[in-house]
Amino acid sequence: MPEEVGMQEMVTLKTIAETLNTSNDLSLMLDTTVGKLLELTGLTAGWLFLIDERGEYTCVSDYNLPPALMRHGKEPMRVGTCWCVNRFRDGRLQYAVNIINCKRLEDAVEFQWGDTADITHHATVPLRSGERMLGLLNVAAPGKEHFSDNELALLQAVAYQIGSAMERMRLYRAEQRRADLYAHLGEFGSSLSLRVNECTEAEALPGTVAGLLGKHFDWPFAALVQQMQGSFHLQAVYVEGKVWLDSGAPFSTEGIHLLKRVVEHHRAVTLSADELIEMFGQCVADTKCSELSSGIGVPIPYHTPNEPGVLVIATGMCSPNLLRADSEVLEALTEHIVAARESLKLADHRRELARLEERNRLARDLHDSVNQILFSLSLTARGAESMFLGTEPLHPAADVMKDIRALSQEALKEMRALIMQLRPAGLEGGLLSALQEYGTKQGLQVIADRKGLRSIPRSVEEGLWRIGQEALNNIRKHAGVNSANLLLEFNEHEAMLTISDRGKGGAKRRKPASESSLGLSIMRERAQSLGGKLDIWSSSRKGTTIIAVIPLPFESE
Repeated sequence: MPEEVGMQEMVTLKTIAETLNTSNDLSLMLDTTVGKLLELTGLTAGWLFLIDERGEYTCVSDYNLPPALMRHGKEPMRVGTCWCVNRFRDGRLQYAVNIINCKRLEDAVEFQWGDTADITHHATVPLRSGERMLGLLNVAAPGKEHFSDNELALLQAVAYQIGSAMERMRLYRAEQRRADLYAHLGEFGSSLSLRVNECTEAEALPGTVAGLLGKHFDWPFAALVQQMQGSFHLQAVYVEGKVWLDSGAPFSTEGIHLLKRVVEHHRAVTLSADELIEMFGQCVADTKCSELSSGIGVPIPYHTPNEPGVLVIATGMCSPNLLRADSEVLEALTEHIVAARESLKLADHRRELARLEERNRLARDLHDSVNQILFSLSLTARGAESMFLGTEPLHPAADVMKDIRALSQEALKEMRALIMQLRPAGLEGGLLSALQEYGTKQGLQVIADRKGLRSIPRSVEEGLWRIGQEALNNIRKHAGVNSANLLLEFNEHEAMLTISDRGKGGAKRRKPASESSLGLSIMRERAQSLGGKLDIWSSSRKGTTIIAVIPLPFESE
């Protein structure tokens, strides 16, 4: 008899091992294995719980459950708790337990949920792979209240087999997930390169990235955040197939703390569903995607240290191994985003160089053609005027020649100022020196002062140069004075240029259609194009003051 029992156990283990190797689909494998185990052992019902690190359980397989446990879509197997799950959570369930009376079945009898098929007890076997505890296997039969040591040993051996197969499948799924993600990463990189080549503004990059994330990956939610001047700003969000750009809504205190945690960690950080909702509020809570169980936040290593970016995605997975694969791909993905941003900066720099070259060409053409013609016209008018001055009585055309000479000289002065604007020379010696020299050529005495010292980008320097030029032109034309004051101030985040005069004011009262009003509008547009602002104060007694404030990028020590 013992030999027959031993042979039966060997047949059972062999059959279970063969069954576990027939599929890579976890649910199908477990259903088949539980059914085969019950068939070989003469038991009638079984179910299997997977329990994660947080102690939350899921019934992933069942076979021939009593009708009382099948009610309302197997609700008794999905909600509530029981003694075997509690012992697993407490770490008290290390080996197969001989008898545990089933609380779920006791509740079924007490609350009259239906027929329990005369099952009152079950054996409970922990599923494990090495030191990792995975879940529980429960088996039962009508009227059976005791399992022998041999039966428990067999169940324990089967549980080890199931645990090893689950670990193998987990590793297989993780590698398959990693391979799929890297394939999508390649597609994402190619698409991003094409879109960057078509993109003309760096501000459009976050929306482009968010849309491509939704297109190439299966993450139901993705968000791009950037820290600027100490504050976090939501740039773009992908959710449910749509891309939403910056709404301007501030982050909560806890959301800011979570974002800082991601930035300071320097690597991918796993986030819970509650943390995702804390960071992005209703944007995540209202999604109709599959229930989100976790997310990942990864810093984007932009080259400006005080302006890091953060990429956050949400996923319906909670397996650490699957999340690890996503984290690896996300860290590689941020490098693509950084490269795309740098490509846009280089393209913008190339366009700026092209604009400067075109301005230089236009300045040369004006100098060689129109400027020379105006100069010749001035000389001709002067010569004609001198001829008429020697006649008696004075020829009527003398006054006309005088007006022509004055107008041609004024036009020549304007043309030279225009050429100077098109081709800014002298910035090598500093912005203030260039503006002082320009003001002197316009007949103004310019008093300049500086507070603070730091390097500024070429685009900011040229923008302030253009604003200063236009302001000095307005002083020469409209202020009625021949002096002006310049003050250039720097702090950690901003450059501020102040141009003031003690003239007759009236800058704000000029008609919108006037030439000077157009100049003020152009100055304001220049400041806004650099992310700054321009303010004007003007009165008849105190003159006019123009202040341009331009934000500056981080300057490393």
